[in-house]
Amino acid sequence: MAERAAALALICALGTAGPATAQGFAGLGIDAEGFAVPEPDTTFAFPQDHGAHPEYRIEWWYLTATLSDADGNDYGVQWTLFRSALAPEEREGWDSPQLWMGHAAITTADAHHHAERLARGGIGQAGVTAEPFEAWIDDWSMTSTAAPEADAFDALTVTASGTDFHFALDFAAQGPLVFHGQDGFSVKSDDGQASYYYSQPFFIVTGTLTLPDGAVAVEGEGWLDREWSSQPLAPQQEGWDWVSLGFDDGSRMMGFQLREQDGHRFTSGTWIDPDGTAHPIDHGAVRFAPLEHAQVAGREVPVRWRITWDDGGIDITTEPLNPQAWMDTSVPYWEGPLRFSGTHTGRGYLEMTGY
Repeated sequence: MAERAAALALICALGTAGPATAQGFAGLGIDAEGFAVPEPDTTFAFPQDHGAHPEYRIEWWYLTATLSDADGNDYGVQWTLFRSALAPEEREGWDSPQLWMGHAAITTADAHHHAERLARGGIGQAGVTAEPFEAWIDDWSMTSTAAPEADAFDALTVTASGTDFHFALDFAAQGPLVFHGQDGFSVKSDDGQASYYYSQPFFIVTGTLTLPDGAVAVEGEGWLDREWSSQPLAPQQEGWDWVSLGFDDGSRMMGFQLREQDGHRFTSGTWIDPDGTAHPIDHGAVRFAPLEHAQVAGREVPVRWRITWDDGGIDITTEPLNPQAWMDTSVPYWEGPLRFSGTHTGRGYLEMTGY
C-alpha cells in the first residue's frame, strides 16, 4: 500500500504521462515557486554535488552503456534514479516530501527488457549518499568503488534486475567530468529555463547481463548524466530528443532538441575532445531531422535520425539497435542504443519523450 501511495504521488508530482499543454512534458514546466532554481556562475562542489539536492524539485542520476559480447552482438543498458520533491526540504520518515523512481533496462536486437521501482524518501527504501557515494532503490544500486582520493564517479558498480533480466556491471572512467552549457549551467529554452548538468562520458564497462537465454559477458562504453533543476522546461515544451554519442576516434558529443507546441525547436549540445575538453554548441547549431518512423506502443515514433552540426563537420545518420525500445513506465518514453555512420562512425544512446 505504501508503494502504491508513493507511486500515485510521484505521478501527480511529475504530471501526466504525455505532453501537458500548460506544464511542459511530464509537468517539468510547472512554476518553481518555493524551490531553488539554477543560477549561472555557480561553482560545483564535490563530492557533495554527486549527492541529492532536496531544495530543487527534480533530479536524476542517469547511466547508459553500449555493450557487445564475444560474438559481436550489441546490447544497451540503462540504469536511472529519479528524485522528485513535493516540497523543497527533507524530513525524516514518512513525512519526507522526496519521491523516488528507478528505471532499468536491457535492449537487444530482438527484445527490450525493462522494469520500474517506486519509493518514498525518508524510510531508507531509496536515496543517495554523497560520501561514500551510493544511489539505490530497493535492491538496485550504483555504488562508488573509487579510491578515497579519486572522484567518486571514477569507478562504479551497478546492479539492477527485473522479472526477466539482471545485470551487474563495473564502470571505470578514462577521462574527466564534463560540464555542459556555461560551466554546468544548461539553458533549456528561449525563456531561460535551465538546469545544472554535467556528465561522466568516458566509462569503460565490463560485466554480465542475465537474460532469458542465460548469462553473457559484455564490455563496452558508458555515459553518466547528472542533472537537477526545479523548472527545467518552459510550459510550452512538450518533449525532447536527446543523444549521447561516442565517436570511434575517442571524441564524444551530447545534443538535444526540445520541441514546442508551435513547432519551434530549442537545441543545445556539447562537443567533447578525447582529452575531455568541452566545447558548448549554441542554440540552433545542431539540427535533428527524422528519417524514419515506427509504430511503437500504439504511437508513431521517429527512430532513425539525421543529425548535423555544420561548424563541427558532423553529418551522421543514426540506426537503432531495436526500434521498439519503449519504456512502458509511469511516465513512458523511448530509450535505446544506436549506431551511427556518415562523416563519423560510432555508437550512442537516444532518448525521446512526449510522443
